[in-house]
Amino acid sequence: MLSAGLPHGAVPKLERPGPLRERVYEALLELITTRALRPGQHLVESELAGHLGVSRQPVREALQRLNTEGWVDLRPAQGAFVHEPTEEEADQLLTVRTLLEAEAARLAAAHADSAGIAALEELCTAGEQAVADGEVDTVVATNAAFHAKVMQLAGNVVLAELAGQVDRRVRWYYTPVARQRGQQSWIEHRQLIAAIDARDERRATEVMRAHTEHTRATYHERGRDSPAG
Repeated sequence: MLSAGLPHGAVPKLERPGPLRERVYEALLELITTRALRPGQHLVESELAGHLGVSRQPVREALQRLNTEGWVDLRPAQGAFVHEPTEEEADQLLTVRTLLEAEAARLAAAHADSAGIAALEELCTAGEQAVADGEVDTVVATNAAFHAKVMQLAGNVVLAELAGQVDRRVRWYYTPVARQRGQQSWIEHRQLIAAIDARDERRATEVMRAHTEHTRATYHERGRDSPAG
């Protein structure tokens, strides 16, 4: 049952104004991305509608859109289920992420100013504290903010748009390994900041490539130990 599968306080508030179907879509996507709704979980329209305080129609429309985008599987005579990513899907996505992030790191080393470096250091400190406190959701969110900042410092709009297309799925795959990556991930972030601050484009590229590959390897190691999700 959905009511047993969502932790207390996990359902986001639907902000107004804005098209209801769009707000329901965003709410469900956030629940899936953060794994409050777990891969393989059955999604019952009436229950989702009740949790979100809406009718079933916008929920149905949102589920259809999520199915088109690969987040939800609509099965005839069975209903809707959160998609269970295969190892190949994760590998392809995380490989593309490595390419995008490595180039972003190189460009950030070429263009970042002192304010940008300070922003990265502030995010890194926040991430380290979240790890120490065991706040996994905060770790994931701060990690995403750190990488988004590197992308911003790169100054390439097209690259940022491409990264934005995979950002939600990166968060989806990172969430189950965030605790395992732990402090080591932020040590690597510190190394990246040092390379960017030194304007060492080659070193920044190498650090970011190794960093993202470590996450990819950790995801697959976890997959061998337990089912994805």
